[in-house]
Amino acid sequence: MRRGIAVIGTAALAMTLVACSGGGGGESASGGAESDGGTSTGAAAWEGDDSEVQVMTWWESGSEKEGLQALQKVFEEKFPDTEFVNAAIAGGGGSQAKQKLAADLAAGNPPDTFQAHAGAEMTDYIEAGQVEDLTGLYDELGLDKAFPQDLLDRLTMDGKIYSVPSNIHRANVVWANPTVLKDSGVDPDAVPADIDAWIADMEKIKAAGYTPITVGSAWTQTELLETILIADLGADGYNGLFDGTTDWASADVTAALEHFATIMSYTDSSLYAEDWEPAMQPVVDGKAAYNVMGDWVYLGLTSQGKTLGTDIIEFPVPGNDGVYDFLADSFTLPVGAAHPGGARDWLETISSKEGQIAFNSVKGSIPARSDLSEDELAGFSDYQREAMDSFANDTIVSSIAHGAAVSVTVSSAINDAVMKFAQGGTDVAGLQEELVAAAAGIG
Repeated sequence: MRRGIAVIGTAALAMTLVACSGGGGGESASGGAESDGGTSTGAAAWEGDDSEVQVMTWWESGSEKEGLQALQKVFEEKFPDTEFVNAAIAGGGGSQAKQKLAADLAAGNPPDTFQAHAGAEMTDYIEAGQVEDLTGLYDELGLDKAFPQDLLDRLTMDGKIYSVPSNIHRANVVWANPTVLKDSGVDPDAVPADIDAWIADMEKIKAAGYTPITVGSAWTQTELLETILIADLGADGYNGLFDGTTDWASADVTAALEHFATIMSYTDSSLYAEDWEPAMQPVVDGKAAYNVMGDWVYLGLTSQGKTLGTDIIEFPVPGNDGVYDFLADSFTLPVGAAHPGGARDWLETISSKEGQIAFNSVKGSIPARSDLSEDELAGFSDYQREAMDSFANDTIVSSIAHGAAVSVTVSSAINDAVMKFAQGGTDVAGLQEELVAAAAGIG
Protein backbone atom coordinates (compact mmCIF):
# COMPACT_ATOMS: atom_id res chain seq x y z
CA MET A 1 0.00 0.00 0.00
CA ARG A 2 1.06 3.58 -0.57
CA ARG A 3 1.38 5.57 2.60
CA GLY A 4 0.29 9.17 3.01
CA ILE A 5 2.90 11.53 4.36
CA ALA A 6 2.95 15.23 5.05
CA VAL A 7 6.17 16.75 3.81
CA ILE A 8 8.75 19.49 4.54
CA GLY A 9 11.84 20.66 2.88
CA THR A 10 15.40 20.39 3.87
CA ALA A 11 17.97 21.08 1.28
CA ALA A 12 19.71 18.01 0.07
CA LEU A 13 23.13 17.92 -1.22
CA ALA A 14 25.10 18.79 -4.32
CA MET A 15 28.45 17.08 -4.75
CA THR A 16 30.91 19.82 -5.68
CA LEU A 17 33.85 19.59 -3.30
CA VAL A 18 37.17 19.10 -5.06
CA ALA A 19 39.67 17.14 -2.99
CA CYS A 20 42.57 19.32 -1.96
CA SER A 21 45.53 18.89 0.32
CA GLY A 22 45.47 20.50 3.73
CA GLY A 23 47.59 19.87 6.75
CA GLY A 24 48.24 16.39 7.89
CA GLY A 25 48.76 13.13 6.19
CA GLY A 26 50.38 11.32 9.08
CA GLU A 27 48.69 8.97 11.48
CA SER A 28 46.17 10.71 13.68
CA ALA A 29 47.08 11.61 17.22
CA SER A 30 44.49 9.24 18.62
CA GLY A 31 46.55 6.48 17.02
CA GLY A 32 49.61 7.52 19.00
CA ALA A 33 51.59 9.47 16.41
CA GLU A 34 51.90 13.23 16.14
CA SER A 35 49.54 14.80 13.58
CA ASP A 36 50.14 17.97 11.60
CA GLY A 37 47.40 19.50 13.71
CA GLY A 38 49.92 19.69 16.54
CA THR A 39 48.54 17.04 18.90
CA SER A 40 51.33 15.65 21.04
CA THR A 41 52.18 11.97 21.08
CA GLY A 42 49.90 10.03 23.39
CA ALA A 43 47.25 12.75 23.65
CA ALA A 44 43.79 12.46 22.11
CA ALA A 45 43.27 14.61 19.02
CA TRP A 46 40.13 16.08 20.56
CA GLU A 47 41.87 17.39 23.70
CA GLY A 48 42.56 21.11 23.80
CA ASP A 49 40.84 24.47 23.68
CA ASP A 50 37.12 24.19 24.39
CA SER A 51 36.34 27.88 24.76
CA GLU A 52 34.26 27.77 21.58
CA VAL A 53 33.29 25.60 18.62
CA GLN A 54 32.85 26.86 15.07
CA VAL A 55 30.36 24.55 13.33
CA MET A 56 30.20 24.67 9.51
CA THR A 57 27.00 23.28 7.96
CA TRP A 58 24.65 24.02 5.08
CA TRP A 59 21.63 23.88 7.40
CA GLU A 60 20.25 27.31 6.70
CA SER A 61 16.57 26.76 5.87
CA GLY A 62 13.47 24.79 6.79
CA SER A 63 13.56 21.90 9.18
CA GLU A 64 17.33 21.52 8.87
CA LYS A 65 17.81 25.02 10.30
CA GLU A 66 15.32 24.21 13.05
CA GLY A 67 17.21 20.98 13.73
CA LEU A 68 20.49 22.86 14.06
CA GLN A 69 18.87 25.28 16.46
CA ALA A 70 17.58 22.35 18.52
CA LEU A 71 21.10 20.89 18.63
CA GLN A 72 22.53 24.24 19.65
CA LYS A 73 20.11 24.39 22.57
CA VAL A 74 21.16 20.93 23.77
CA PHE A 75 24.82 21.85 23.29
CA GLU A 76 24.51 25.04 25.36
CA GLU A 77 22.76 23.13 28.12
CA LYS A 78 25.46 20.44 28.21
CA PHE A 79 28.45 22.78 27.74
CA PRO A 80 27.46 26.26 28.95
CA ASP A 81 31.08 27.47 29.06
CA THR A 82 31.74 26.69 25.38
CA GLU A 83 30.58 29.31 22.88
CA PHE A 84 28.66 27.94 19.89
CA VAL A 85 29.62 29.73 16.65
CA ASN A 86 27.21 29.03 13.80
CA ALA A 87 29.22 28.99 10.55
CA ALA A 88 26.37 27.74 8.35
CA ILE A 89 26.56 28.70 4.69
CA ALA A 90 23.36 28.74 2.65
CA GLY A 91 22.90 27.91 -0.99
CA GLY A 92 23.27 25.20 -3.56
CA GLY A 93 22.22 22.27 -1.40
CA GLY A 94 25.61 22.33 0.32
CA SER A 95 27.72 23.25 -2.69
CA GLN A 96 28.51 26.75 -1.39
CA ALA A 97 29.55 25.39 2.00
CA LYS A 98 31.74 22.74 0.38
CA GLN A 99 33.49 25.28 -1.82
CA LYS A 100 34.26 27.47 1.20
CA LEU A 101 35.36 24.43 3.17
CA ALA A 102 37.71 23.28 0.41
CA ALA A 103 39.36 26.71 0.37
CA ASP A 104 39.68 26.82 4.16
CA LEU A 105 41.15 23.33 4.36
CA ALA A 106 43.63 24.11 1.59
CA ALA A 107 44.69 27.27 3.44
CA GLY A 108 45.17 25.39 6.71
CA ASN A 109 42.33 27.33 8.32
CA PRO A 110 39.68 24.70 9.04
CA PRO A 111 36.52 25.21 11.08
CA ASP A 112 36.43 23.32 14.36
CA THR A 113 34.01 20.81 12.84
CA PHE A 114 32.16 20.52 9.55
CA GLN A 115 29.17 18.68 8.13
CA ALA A 116 29.85 15.92 5.63
CA HIS A 117 28.15 12.74 4.50
CA ALA A 118 28.96 9.52 6.28
CA GLY A 119 30.56 6.87 4.11
CA ALA A 120 32.72 7.12 1.03
CA GLU A 121 32.40 10.92 0.80
CA MET A 122 34.93 11.06 3.64
CA THR A 123 37.56 9.40 1.45
CA ASP A 124 38.90 12.61 -0.08
CA TYR A 125 39.31 14.27 3.32
CA ILE A 126 40.98 11.17 4.76
CA GLU A 127 43.41 10.73 1.88
CA ALA A 128 44.31 14.43 2.07
CA GLY A 129 45.07 14.09 5.80
CA GLN A 130 42.45 16.72 6.66
CA VAL A 131 40.43 14.90 9.34
CA GLU A 132 41.34 13.15 12.55
CA ASP A 133 40.70 9.51 13.40
CA LEU A 134 37.83 9.46 15.92
CA THR A 135 37.86 5.74 16.72
CA GLY A 136 39.08 6.46 20.24
CA LEU A 137 36.26 8.93 20.79
CA TYR A 138 33.78 6.22 19.79
CA ASP A 139 35.27 4.03 22.51
CA GLU A 140 35.21 6.88 25.03
CA LEU A 141 31.55 7.78 24.36
CA GLY A 142 30.33 4.19 23.86
CA LEU A 143 29.20 4.92 20.32
CA ASP A 144 30.50 1.56 19.14
CA LYS A 145 27.65 0.09 21.16
CA ALA A 146 25.02 2.82 20.61
CA PHE A 147 25.14 2.73 16.79
CA PRO A 148 23.95 -0.34 14.87
CA GLN A 149 26.58 -2.48 13.19
CA ASP A 150 25.28 -1.74 9.68
CA LEU A 151 25.96 1.95 10.33
CA LEU A 152 29.36 1.34 11.92
CA ASP A 153 30.37 -0.71 8.88
CA ARG A 154 29.55 2.25 6.61
CA LEU A 155 31.46 4.67 8.82
CA THR A 156 34.62 2.58 9.01
CA MET A 157 37.50 3.22 6.58
CA ASP A 158 40.48 0.87 6.85
CA GLY A 159 39.54 0.05 10.42
CA LYS A 160 39.10 3.65 11.54
CA ILE A 161 36.15 6.02 11.92
CA TYR A 162 36.49 9.69 10.99
CA SER A 163 33.02 11.18 11.54
CA VAL A 164 30.07 11.09 13.93
CA PRO A 165 26.57 10.88 12.40
CA SER A 166 23.73 13.07 13.60
CA ASN A 167 20.99 11.22 11.70
CA ILE A 168 20.01 8.72 9.01
CA HIS A 169 17.93 9.44 5.88
CA ARG A 170 16.38 7.28 3.16
CA ALA A 171 16.85 8.39 -0.45
CA ASN A 172 14.69 5.99 -2.49
CA VAL A 173 11.22 7.43 -1.87
CA VAL A 174 8.57 8.46 -4.41
CA TRP A 175 6.36 11.41 -3.43
CA ALA A 176 3.11 11.49 -5.40
CA ASN A 177 -0.02 13.59 -5.80
CA PRO A 178 -2.98 11.20 -5.50
CA THR A 179 -5.41 13.59 -7.18
CA VAL A 180 -3.23 13.73 -10.29
CA LEU A 181 -2.99 9.94 -10.29
CA LYS A 182 -6.77 9.51 -10.03
CA ASP A 183 -7.41 12.08 -12.75
CA SER A 184 -5.02 10.13 -14.98
CA GLY A 185 -6.69 6.76 -14.37
CA VAL A 186 -3.89 5.51 -12.09
CA ASP A 187 -4.87 3.81 -8.84
CA PRO A 188 -3.17 5.71 -5.95
CA ASP A 189 -3.30 2.58 -3.79
CA ALA A 190 -1.50 0.31 -6.25
CA VAL A 191 2.27 0.63 -6.24
CA PRO A 192 3.76 -0.33 -9.63
CA ALA A 193 5.55 -3.66 -9.39
CA ASP A 194 8.63 -2.58 -11.33
CA ILE A 195 10.06 0.20 -13.49
CA ASP A 196 8.20 -0.95 -16.62
CA ALA A 197 4.86 -0.79 -14.79
CA TRP A 198 5.77 2.64 -13.44
CA ILE A 199 6.58 3.88 -16.94
CA ALA A 200 3.20 2.58 -18.13
CA ASP A 201 1.53 4.70 -15.44
CA MET A 202 3.59 7.71 -16.53
CA GLU A 203 2.30 7.31 -20.06
CA LYS A 204 -1.27 7.52 -18.76
CA ILE A 205 -0.38 10.62 -16.74
CA LYS A 206 1.19 12.28 -19.76
CA ALA A 207 -1.89 11.50 -21.87
CA ALA A 208 -4.04 13.18 -19.19
CA GLY A 209 -2.07 16.41 -19.59
CA TYR A 210 0.09 16.31 -16.45
CA THR A 211 3.86 16.17 -16.04
CA PRO A 212 4.51 12.56 -15.03
CA ILE A 213 7.64 13.14 -12.95
CA THR A 214 9.86 16.07 -11.98
CA VAL A 215 13.58 16.35 -11.31
CA GLY A 216 15.80 19.30 -10.58
CA SER A 217 19.54 19.85 -10.85
CA ALA A 218 22.17 17.19 -11.46
CA TRP A 219 22.26 15.58 -8.03
CA THR A 220 18.48 15.05 -8.04
CA GLN A 221 18.82 13.30 -11.39
CA THR A 222 21.60 11.14 -9.99
CA GLU A 223 19.33 10.22 -7.09
CA LEU A 224 16.64 9.13 -9.56
CA LEU A 225 19.22 7.14 -11.52
CA GLU A 226 20.54 5.30 -8.47
CA THR A 227 17.04 4.16 -7.50
CA ILE A 228 16.51 2.80 -11.04
CA LEU A 229 19.84 0.97 -10.78
CA ILE A 230 18.66 -0.51 -7.47
CA ALA A 231 15.37 -1.62 -9.05
CA ASP A 232 16.90 -3.18 -12.15
CA LEU A 233 20.09 -4.65 -10.68
CA GLY A 234 18.73 -5.64 -7.27
CA ALA A 235 20.48 -4.76 -4.02
CA ASP A 236 23.37 -7.16 -4.59
CA GLY A 237 23.91 -6.03 -8.16
CA TYR A 238 23.77 -2.38 -7.13
CA ASN A 239 26.26 -2.94 -4.30
CA GLY A 240 28.45 -4.70 -6.84
CA LEU A 241 28.91 -1.42 -8.69
CA PHE A 242 31.12 -0.32 -5.79
CA ASP A 243 33.01 -3.51 -4.99
CA GLY A 244 33.78 -4.48 -8.59
CA THR A 245 31.43 -7.45 -8.89
CA THR A 246 29.03 -5.56 -11.20
CA ASP A 247 30.47 -4.09 -14.37
CA TRP A 248 29.35 -0.52 -15.11
CA ALA A 249 29.73 -1.44 -18.81
CA SER A 250 27.41 -4.47 -18.56
CA ALA A 251 24.18 -5.04 -20.47
CA ASP A 252 22.26 -4.96 -17.17
CA VAL A 253 23.46 -1.42 -16.52
CA THR A 254 22.61 -0.51 -20.11
CA ALA A 255 19.03 -1.69 -19.54
CA ALA A 256 18.77 0.43 -16.40
CA LEU A 257 20.10 3.46 -18.28
CA GLU A 258 17.48 2.89 -20.99
CA HIS A 259 14.82 2.99 -18.27
CA PHE A 260 16.38 6.17 -16.90
CA ALA A 261 16.33 7.74 -20.36
CA THR A 262 12.65 6.88 -20.78
CA ILE A 263 11.71 8.32 -17.41
CA MET A 264 13.74 11.47 -18.04
CA SER A 265 11.72 11.96 -21.23
CA TYR A 266 8.64 12.45 -19.01
CA THR A 267 10.23 15.28 -16.98
CA ASP A 268 10.02 19.06 -17.33
CA SER A 269 13.43 20.26 -18.53
CA SER A 270 12.73 23.80 -17.34
CA LEU A 271 13.40 22.56 -13.79
CA TYR A 272 16.86 21.13 -14.49
CA ALA A 273 18.61 24.16 -13.00
CA GLU A 274 16.52 24.11 -9.83
CA ASP A 275 17.19 22.62 -6.41
CA TRP A 276 14.94 19.87 -5.13
CA GLU A 277 12.31 22.09 -3.50
CA PRO A 278 11.23 23.98 -6.66
CA ALA A 279 11.34 20.67 -8.52
CA MET A 280 9.00 19.16 -5.94
CA GLN A 281 6.52 22.03 -6.00
CA PRO A 282 4.61 20.98 -9.17
CA VAL A 283 3.73 17.74 -7.36
CA VAL A 284 2.51 19.75 -4.38
CA ASP A 285 0.52 22.06 -6.66
CA GLY A 286 -1.19 19.27 -8.57
CA LYS A 287 0.62 19.88 -11.86
CA ALA A 288 2.82 16.78 -11.74
CA ALA A 289 2.45 13.25 -10.41
CA TYR A 290 5.80 12.04 -9.04
CA ASN A 291 9.13 13.15 -7.60
CA VAL A 292 11.88 10.90 -6.23
CA MET A 293 13.52 12.47 -3.21
CA GLY A 294 14.83 11.58 0.23
CA ASP A 295 12.66 11.58 3.30
CA TRP A 296 13.84 15.02 4.40
CA VAL A 297 10.78 15.94 2.36
CA TYR A 298 8.22 14.29 4.59
CA LEU A 299 7.57 16.92 7.25
CA GLY A 300 7.15 19.91 4.93
CA LEU A 301 3.82 19.96 3.25
CA THR A 302 2.14 20.56 6.58
CA SER A 303 3.67 24.04 6.49
CA GLN A 304 1.71 24.55 3.26
CA GLY A 305 -1.53 23.42 4.86
CA LYS A 306 -1.50 19.97 3.27
CA THR A 307 -3.15 16.94 4.83
CA LEU A 308 -1.57 13.58 5.51
CA GLY A 309 -2.84 10.97 3.08
CA THR A 310 -4.96 13.40 1.12
CA ASP A 311 -2.56 15.80 -0.55
CA ILE A 312 0.56 13.67 -0.78
CA ILE A 313 1.43 9.98 -0.60
CA GLU A 314 4.76 8.18 -0.54
CA PHE A 315 6.09 4.75 -1.40
CA PRO A 316 9.45 3.14 -2.24
CA VAL A 317 10.60 3.59 -5.82
CA PRO A 318 9.10 0.67 -7.78
CA GLY A 319 11.43 -2.30 -7.56
CA ASN A 320 13.00 -0.89 -4.35
CA ASP A 321 10.64 -2.45 -1.83
CA GLY A 322 12.65 -3.94 1.03
CA VAL A 323 15.74 -1.89 0.16
CA TYR A 324 16.84 1.12 2.22
CA ASP A 325 18.93 3.60 0.20
CA PHE A 326 21.06 5.03 3.00
CA LEU A 327 22.71 8.37 3.69
CA ALA A 328 23.62 10.23 6.85
CA ASP A 329 24.88 13.65 7.85
CA SER A 330 27.95 13.51 10.07
CA PHE A 331 30.55 15.75 11.68
CA THR A 332 34.31 15.66 11.85
CA LEU A 333 37.36 16.89 13.74
CA PRO A 334 39.58 18.60 11.15
CA VAL A 335 43.36 18.36 11.53
CA GLY A 336 44.57 21.68 12.93
CA ALA A 337 41.20 22.77 14.38
CA ALA A 338 41.69 25.77 16.66
CA HIS A 339 39.29 24.47 19.30
CA PRO A 340 39.50 20.66 19.33
CA GLY A 341 37.96 20.48 22.81
CA GLY A 342 34.96 22.44 21.57
CA ALA A 343 34.67 20.09 18.60
CA ARG A 344 34.75 17.14 20.96
CA ASP A 345 31.91 18.68 22.98
CA TRP A 346 29.92 19.15 19.76
CA LEU A 347 30.50 15.54 18.68
CA GLU A 348 29.38 14.33 22.09
CA THR A 349 26.24 16.47 21.82
CA ILE A 350 25.15 15.32 18.37
CA SER A 351 25.73 11.68 19.24
CA SER A 352 24.03 11.82 22.65
CA LYS A 353 20.51 10.59 23.18
CA GLU A 354 19.37 14.13 23.94
CA GLY A 355 20.98 15.53 20.80
CA GLN A 356 19.72 12.78 18.51
CA ILE A 357 16.16 13.10 19.81
CA ALA A 358 16.13 16.90 19.62
CA PHE A 359 17.60 17.05 16.11
CA ASN A 360 15.84 14.20 14.36
CA SER A 361 12.38 14.84 15.78
CA VAL A 362 12.57 18.27 14.11
CA LYS A 363 14.48 17.45 10.90
CA GLY A 364 12.40 14.41 9.97
CA SER A 365 15.30 11.97 9.80
CA ILE A 366 15.78 9.04 12.16
CA PRO A 367 18.35 8.75 14.96
CA ALA A 368 21.65 7.05 14.26
CA ARG A 369 21.48 5.50 17.72
CA SER A 370 19.63 2.21 18.03
CA ASP A 371 19.46 2.18 21.84
CA LEU A 372 16.59 4.63 22.37
CA SER A 373 13.72 3.38 24.52
CA GLU A 374 10.06 3.45 23.53
CA ASP A 375 9.53 6.39 25.84
CA GLU A 376 12.41 8.25 24.18
CA LEU A 377 10.92 7.55 20.74
CA ALA A 378 7.44 8.74 21.71
CA GLY A 379 7.79 12.11 19.98
CA PHE A 380 8.65 10.68 16.56
CA SER A 381 6.08 10.50 13.76
CA ASP A 382 4.55 7.35 12.33
CA TYR A 383 6.66 7.77 9.20
CA GLN A 384 9.86 8.01 11.24
CA ARG A 385 8.92 4.91 13.20
CA GLU A 386 8.33 3.08 9.92
CA ALA A 387 11.70 4.30 8.65
CA MET A 388 13.41 3.06 11.83
CA ASP A 389 11.84 -0.34 11.31
CA SER A 390 12.90 -0.37 7.66
CA PHE A 391 16.49 0.54 8.50
CA ALA A 392 16.58 -2.26 11.06
CA ASN A 393 15.10 -4.90 8.76
CA ASP A 394 15.55 -3.96 5.09
CA THR A 395 18.60 -4.56 2.93
CA ILE A 396 20.74 -1.43 3.18
CA VAL A 397 22.50 0.10 0.18
CA SER A 398 24.45 3.35 0.02
CA SER A 399 23.44 6.45 -1.93
CA ILE A 400 25.58 7.70 -4.81
CA ALA A 401 24.04 11.17 -4.88
CA HIS A 402 24.56 11.72 -1.17
CA GLY A 403 28.12 10.57 -0.68
CA ALA A 404 27.56 7.26 1.05
CA ALA A 405 28.64 5.02 -1.84
CA VAL A 406 31.40 6.96 -3.58
CA SER A 407 33.84 9.78 -2.99
CA VAL A 408 33.02 13.39 -3.77
CA THR A 409 35.31 13.21 -6.80
CA VAL A 410 33.44 10.23 -8.24
CA SER A 411 29.96 11.53 -7.43
CA SER A 412 30.83 14.87 -9.03
CA ALA A 413 31.90 13.08 -12.21
CA ILE A 414 28.66 11.06 -12.19
CA ASN A 415 26.61 14.22 -11.69
CA ASP A 416 28.39 15.84 -14.63
CA ALA A 417 27.70 12.83 -16.85
CA VAL A 418 24.04 12.72 -15.88
CA MET A 419 23.53 16.44 -16.45
CA LYS A 420 25.27 16.26 -19.82
CA PHE A 421 22.88 13.47 -20.81
CA ALA A 422 19.84 15.41 -19.57
CA GLN A 423 20.85 18.42 -21.64
CA GLY A 424 21.13 16.31 -24.79
CA GLY A 425 24.92 16.29 -24.89
CA THR A 426 25.13 12.52 -25.17
CA ASP A 427 23.01 9.39 -25.68
CA VAL A 428 22.65 6.31 -23.48
CA ALA A 429 25.83 4.77 -24.87
CA GLY A 430 27.73 7.98 -24.21
CA LEU A 431 26.28 8.23 -20.70
CA GLN A 432 27.38 4.70 -19.94
CA GLU A 433 30.88 5.40 -21.22
CA GLU A 434 31.14 8.42 -18.96
CA LEU A 435 29.83 6.48 -15.97
CA VAL A 436 32.43 3.78 -16.61
CA ALA A 437 35.11 6.48 -16.65
CA ALA A 438 33.77 8.05 -13.45
CA ALA A 439 33.61 4.67 -11.73
CA ALA A 440 37.31 4.11 -12.43
CA GLY A 441 37.89 6.32 -9.39
CA ILE A 442 36.03 3.98 -7.02
CA GLY A 443 38.24 2.31 -4.44
